[in-house]
Amino acid sequence: MQVKAHFITSCIFDKTIKTIQIDKGTVDFYMRLTSFHSQFRSIGVNYNQIVKLLYKNFSEKKAAAFLYKLEKQTAEMAMLCQKIIQITEKFEEEYLKK
Repeated sequence: MQVKAHFITSCIFDKTIKTIQIDKGTVDFYMRLTSFHSQFRSIGVNYNQIVKLLYKNFSEKKAAAFLYKLEKQTAEMAMLCQKIIQITEKFEEEYLKK
């Protein structure tokens, strides 16, 4: 409403006032989680580019050796991702399901 007096009279006589409480910590958590997710997606894009470049620029044997190292790092990143999912679920259970 444009006029405060109209808003006040409508709140008093016509309808109830709804209040919304915003938890800044939760908003910050989701903003950081969204930022992290976008970085995680960019790692996936880079991963695909690396695999293509390995097979394009190196011999089959050398590319396989590099891919083995990359696979180890990918397994570690997958474990980290699972931990992040567990932490997120724990946060949602404790703080958002109220």
